[in-house]
Amino acid sequence: MGSGDRCIIPAPHRPEPAAWTDDRLTAAWLGHATVLLNFHGTWILTDPVLEHRIGLGLGRAKVGPRRLIQPALAKRELPRLDAVLLSHAHMDHTDLGTLRAIPPRVRVVVQSGNRDLVRRFHTVDELAWGETTRIGDVEVESVETRHWGARMVTDRHRGWGGYLIRKGRHTVLFGGDTAYTDAFTALRRRGPVDLAILPIGAYDPWITSHASPEETWRMFRALDAAYLLPIHHSTFRLSREPVHEPVARLLAAAGRERPRIVITEVGQTWSLPVTGSSAVA
Repeated sequence: MGSGDRCIIPAPHRPEPAAWTDDRLTAAWLGHATVLLNFHGTWILTDPVLEHRIGLGLGRAKVGPRRLIQPALAKRELPRLDAVLLSHAHMDHTDLGTLRAIPPRVRVVVQSGNRDLVRRFHTVDELAWGETTRIGDVEVESVETRHWGARMVTDRHRGWGGYLIRKGRHTVLFGGDTAYTDAFTALRRRGPVDLAILPIGAYDPWITSHASPEETWRMFRALDAAYLLPIHHSTFRLSREPVHEPVARLLAAAGRERPRIVITEVGQTWSLPVTGSSAVA
């Protein structure tokens, strides 16, 4: 780790996965688009990016943006996982250094055209929009988003998307990365969504690829999910907006419905309430 990397500020909260119970949905935001889920006993990690930098690896070094804040858990602190979900091949969502630290027995789900990035894993499901796979008693469906998938200039065959994750009567939407789209509206007719994990940052000037906070709130309302976990903000400087602006604008857009927004700081943990109000730590 270089001297600059030592200046990365610590995450303000630290999850304790060992204390989570298997009788409910629990989520912790580890930073950027990396969310750890205990989905009623099935452990899932989304878009794992836990190294100090993202970008191209050059030997032991990596050239690319440095984290502004440390991940809430280090790679060695991850619990035993059942599955990893990768939304697309961009380096801030598919980090090969982090993936190398995950045991190859873990099931990996990727969008179409991305299998080659995860060859070391024993079981890989490659899904196009609308296709599903099962991980035990969890159903994972690839869903449409508005983004793009090329990792380099020439690999434009790579797909992208989000995932609808179902277990019993509970459903989670992981949106990965997306600009504003009405594609989520149709999901509303498929049944209630407990938690929508949607991006809110990197919109200035990249609004054609990344939703603004107000657009994300509109997509969330159109989906009519119970709770929103905002991601893709405050972790890397990928655009021009001030680092704290996305959350502030999202909370302003929500107004009196702010209690539906869960987890706004790296490392916070939230559990879907059985009754009463949700718990955030």
